Amino acid sequence: MAGDKVPSIISLEKPERLEELLKQDRGDDCLSCKIVGTGTLWGLAGYSYMSGHSQLEKNRARILASKSMFGMRSRSLGITAISATFAFLGLWRATK
Repeated sequence: MAGDKVPSIISLEKPERLEELLKQDRGDDCLSCKIVGTGTLWGLAGYSYMSGHSQLEKNRARILASKSMFGMRSRSLGITAISATFAFLGLWRATK
């Protein structure tokens, strides 16, 4: 407490710049953390795509026999969308 200095009223009235606040808020992220996080998300994207479509093909007859309003195409699209989301998050993780 002894080393803290009291800010002036003028500095309190002036709004802080958003860019500086975001820079201060952003934590330091080491390169290895980015690589592991990116690899994990891309691996999860690949696994969910391969595993999801594999399970979908295994249950093809049961799905078609159920006469559900969600057929093979919409389920396949859902699996692909989830995988694409993980891949995008990996790309975002790599760049941010």
